[in-house]
Amino acid sequence: MKVRTLFTAFAVAIGAALASAAGAAAAPATDGVTPFIVGGGNATQTYSWMVSLQSTTGSHFCGGSLIKANWVVTAKHCVQGRSASSIRARIGTTNRTSGGTVATGAQIVTNASYDIALVRLSTSVGQTPIAVAASSGAVGTATRIIGWGQTCAPRGGCGAPTILQELNTSIVSDGSCLGIYGSYEICTNNPNGNAGACYGDSGGPQVKSVNGVWQLIGATSRAGNNSSTCATAPSIYMDVPAFRSWISQYAGAV
Repeated sequence: MKVRTLFTAFAVAIGAALASAAGAAAAPATDGVTPFIVGGGNATQTYSWMVSLQSTTGSHFCGGSLIKANWVVTAKHCVQGRSASSIRARIGTTNRTSGGTVATGAQIVTNASYDIALVRLSTSVGQTPIAVAASSGAVGTATRIIGWGQTCAPRGGCGAPTILQELNTSIVSDGSCLGIYGSYEICTNNPNGNAGACYGDSGGPQVKSVNGVWQLIGATSRAGNNSSTCATAPSIYMDVPAFRSWISQYAGAV
């Protein structure tokens, strides 16, 4: 993989924090990942295409976006080391523990070089998928990030909310993110210098509004700096439109 995923390290960090607090170690490979949003708020709508990737016990470990009735796009490091059958997807709800449709994974496809992956579901679901945008957009494009998880900046400092969170953001210049591959990744701001993605937010969607309709532009990958405190700098998202041809090889035209 060409990218360094900050969010993978969260599994170990949060496991240690929980062990200290509760006297028992978490299982980071399945249940120990807690995703975002610092500085966001409760979702203002139900996103039919929002996916919570979970273990078979129902513990959320990553986000994803439904792009076809039976295909989800997420981050590569979310699914590495996992079998498809060990993944459960809850789709189209603002509550990560109930509602929506639940489907199991049937196939995992990972990109050979970048932090993006596909999960084929065992069955098609009735929720409306999100369209992949024609392009991610220029610097200054207004976007939104969405997900469940850690809502405080310090590593392991708090738990995940049950209700889906959202945060309005925008695209900033690649120079604001360290180690970014500009042709395939998006640098996204941290509003007011203290809001944005956090540990384990991996795979979740970054979207933009096109004629009043949300379209997918990004999948959360990693932090844009080397700080262990969340939202102190912009974050890096995989540029999903840049992978349209690769996605279409497996999921069909998007």
